[in-house]
Amino acid sequence: MFQLEWYRIFLHTARRGNLTKAAQDLHITQPSVSYAVKQMEEALGLKLFHRLSKGVELTEEGRVLMKYVEQSFSLLDAAQRHLHDLKQLTEGEIRIGASDSLIKYLLLPQLNAFHRDHPGIRIRLTPGKTPEIARKLKEGQIDLAIVRLPMEDPMLNVRKLAELEDCFVVGEAYRELADRILTVRELAKLPMLSHSPGSSTRIFVERWFAASGLTVNPDIELGSIDLLTEFARLGYGVAFVPRPFVEAELQCGQLFELRLDASLPPRSIGMAIRNDTPLSIAAERFVAMLIDREG
Repeated sequence: MFQLEWYRIFLHTARRGNLTKAAQDLHITQPSVSYAVKQMEEALGLKLFHRLSKGVELTEEGRVLMKYVEQSFSLLDAAQRHLHDLKQLTEGEIRIGASDSLIKYLLLPQLNAFHRDHPGIRIRLTPGKTPEIARKLKEGQIDLAIVRLPMEDPMLNVRKLAELEDCFVVGEAYRELADRILTVRELAKLPMLSHSPGSSTRIFVERWFAASGLTVNPDIELGSIDLLTEFARLGYGVAFVPRPFVEAELQCGQLFELRLDASLPPRSIGMAIRNDTPLSIAAERFVAMLIDREG
């Protein structure tokens, strides 16, 4: 009969690629690890590891088993967290992934309200681009992700939270351009401030220009909306940003919105969770609050 501990030993051995290191992680002896692996292989009638000079490596059969073992232990860990969080939300943790700008402009007000109601819940924020955040969610490193849509993934349950209107803005140096309507071709000739390559916003902008048969090579690439806004204000060029995120700068005359002869399609912000892993009670409560306030 298989023992749960065998699977735990198998998991650590596969992750570490070394019997001795797996034994150290589990605080058992190396022979105990070797024995458990041998017993599993004999019971299955399959080799799970290739024995190498510097450690071990999963066989094809071992990789198949690893996928299910990881999922099983992830579910067990989720079950333990779920039970632990039943202490009336006096303890617990929520792990959230989002870009810096979405954390600042969208999440922060919600997090403040949640923390005020549940001060005992730890909140761990993982910044990153949408593709990176989605990967971390699928790997179980975070509980939920705030992402830019569209996003389609069979492993994830994605729900729209809000719709954002974008705009192109400039500082005082280009203020006169805001007094007339620009063509897309005229816009493309201006110094362009852009998000870093691979970001969902960068891809969106490139596709928007491509629809008009244009290719834009950014003069400056920056990693956050705050930096894009500041560089635009200082006169370095044109920045593409969500209008709600720069409303204050537009109102006080630090930035000026460019009017165009072509419309910008609205973009949406969504929330993603895994289909195969239940949320903790704390995360469920936060998700419900997000849906209620954004809906």
